[in-house]
Amino acid sequence: MSAPLYNRDILALAVASAEHLPNPAARYHANARAPLCGSRIILDVDADDAGRVTGVGMHVEACALGQAAATLLARHAPGRGLADIRAARAAIADWFAGSGGAPDWPGFDLLAPARDYPARHGAILLPFDAAIAALEERAAAA
Repeated sequence: MSAPLYNRDILALAVASAEHLPNPAARYHANARAPLCGSRIILDVDADDAGRVTGVGMHVEACALGQAAATLLARHAPGRGLADIRAARAAIADWFAGSGGAPDWPGFDLLAPARDYPARHGAILLPFDAAIAALEERAAAA
């Protein structure tokens, strides 16, 4: 029997997305939308000269799973660069596809109940897609 989709840990992470307020003064921005469910995120990212994330702000319009994933991204992206976030996104997609273990991203194991709900995968990948877009903007400007 699988775990409940919306458990206490996921709901706590979803609520915590409010801790990462939008930051219009950030240097890099990305808007992303998951076409299947309509989830949206506006991500504001600051990065150092080496391209490592130094800060994340966001506005998330998504289900609790999408909000939870956004919180995990915002909490653990600082210090990571574009290659790290691309690798994490690929590992998450592989995990969803059943061809890999839980991604090596702190706290992501809490989202394990969502593996059985493909309609939710886009919302969970959305913050990573937005972070990649923002960091690609930074790379293009460098």
